[in-house]
Amino acid sequence: MEFIRFCVDGVKEIFRGGKLYWSWMGLLTVVALIGASAYLQQFQQGLVVTGMSDQVSWGIYIASFTSLVGIAAAAIMLIIPAYIFHDMDIKEIVIPAEGLAIAACVMSMMFVLIDLGRPDRMWHLLPFIGRFNFPKSMLAWDVLVLNVYLFLTVIISVYLLFSKYKGKEPKFSIYFPLVILSIISALSIHTVTAFLFSSNVARSFWHTGLLAPRFIASAFSAGPAFFLLTVLVMRYTKVFPVKDIAIKRLTMIITIALEINLFLLLAEVFTEFYHQTEHSASAAYLFFGLGGKTALVPWIWSSVFLNISALVIFVLPLKKNTIFLTLACLFLVVGVWIEKGMGLVVPGFIPTPLGEVYEYSPTFIEAQISMGVWAIGLMLYTILAKISIAVNLERIRLD
Repeated sequence: MEFIRFCVDGVKEIFRGGKLYWSWMGLLTVVALIGASAYLQQFQQGLVVTGMSDQVSWGIYIASFTSLVGIAAAAIMLIIPAYIFHDMDIKEIVIPAEGLAIAACVMSMMFVLIDLGRPDRMWHLLPFIGRFNFPKSMLAWDVLVLNVYLFLTVIISVYLLFSKYKGKEPKFSIYFPLVILSIISALSIHTVTAFLFSSNVARSFWHTGLLAPRFIASAFSAGPAFFLLTVLVMRYTKVFPVKDIAIKRLTMIITIALEINLFLLLAEVFTEFYHQTEHSASAAYLFFGLGGKTALVPWIWSSVFLNISALVIFVLPLKKNTIFLTLACLFLVVGVWIEKGMGLVVPGFIPTPLGEVYEYSPTFIEAQISMGVWAIGLMLYTILAKISIAVNLERIRLD
């Protein structure tokens, strides 16, 4: 009965809010509906409405998937100090961060689903019904670890919130083993995603041992940056009183991870261009273009500019200014999305193993569908954050 009341009170909280809350949710609903309408067109006509082709079979959908897996995994950068080192300042904001991880997992799964030309054939991946190809397939491993991580994150979040709702301290013996498993799972989801790319030996751009460390470093910078953006919004709208020390800790985590990420990127660039071989063709196309084809050049140099600009702000005292801090987080989130998305997924296909250059640019329909998925994810995150804040502030509790 207590858990049912907890669920009912949580649902009631979703439908409470002022003009700003309902305007935000209304905007997300409109964008989600536009995305759904675009997806219906893709479902009817097939992937021909996208910019993808036989030569470049992954585009903005898989680019977004790759980035969102990193955002989901980055929650452990708050879980570790909160539950391993018992940092009370971080502990206050860790549940909303778990909500972001849940939303990111859901969005990443949605992007994989819409990338399928025939989503009704998903049953082929189901164990015992179809052919899951476990443990041979890296895709099977990716599906497994992502679902395990999502399950653990949901269980931990619900247990901690329910304990707070009842006014009781959560039992260490219950949540700590789950936290340890979630940390392992978080590292696994992005590592396995990196292996999904690097195991393709025919794609030399992906076939590098630095890919997994780069994925982890970029995730641990962009994920907390995305969350910090929402924390700053909470403070500005006075929805949740976030302490300065928590923001400083997040900023420190982001800065260190970003420095490591840029160093690894520099190491990759040096290796590719110091002594160029035929395996450097994809990197050359990405940064400078090939045969007059330069579709991705503006993307990657924009990413480099945004990431370096973000690092400058984080390193200098400029980060003490809320406006500059917000800009730095925005720069970093967009910069890493480009670097891990359009700057990684697409150039892996260009040029083809036969040396052909087929360029890719997302169509308007792809953009609409992608924005629709992001709108659904942000709506879910808003709902989860609203419930967790209400419980933490004891607006809803078991009387």
